[in-house]
Amino acid sequence: MKVALIYGSTREGRFCDTVARWAAAEIARQGTFTLEVVDPAALALPGRHEQQAGAEVLALHERLARADAFIVVTPEYNHGYPAALKFLIDAIHTPWQARPVAFVSYGGISGGLRAVEQLRQVFAELHAVTIRDCVSFTNAWQQFDEAGEPREPERVRKAMDLLLTRLGWWAKALRDAREAIPYGT
Repeated sequence: MKVALIYGSTREGRFCDTVARWAAAEIARQGTFTLEVVDPAALALPGRHEQQAGAEVLALHERLARADAFIVVTPEYNHGYPAALKFLIDAIHTPWQARPVAFVSYGGISGGLRAVEQLRQVFAELHAVTIRDCVSFTNAWQQFDEAGEPREPERVRKAMDLLLTRLGWWAKALRDAREAIPYGT
């Protein structure tokens, strides 16, 4: 099964790289999924010439359509999720349908959970299934050491293992269902 790990931030000097690197390593360690990284900062979708942007959106659509599941790594900016993540989600329609979405969030005192709650509403509208279990880093900058490793690795590994187990179950169940009866027919 293939999981697309989606970076939620495009800010320069973003902490998302640290959290997403950890998540990617955990996905590889667990071994249920093959990994596809989707970084909106590398795509540079907004502000492009219309024809170029159209080609990039089409390529992104094809990449996401190959995924059986998604993990969104999102910060919380001003009690919400970043605009670049909103653009990425809204630019693509059908690949989200009948697929599971899990969240790894980070931020200050809320650990990004307010952003996650808003994203759950967005993904529900797109006919995606969000996984209840998530990984959240409160005061994230204090949760990682200088090498980018969690200071409490067992605690967050346990949460990530549960997230990946549940995500794997939903990914397989929904893939089997889409193969049996294409979604939307």
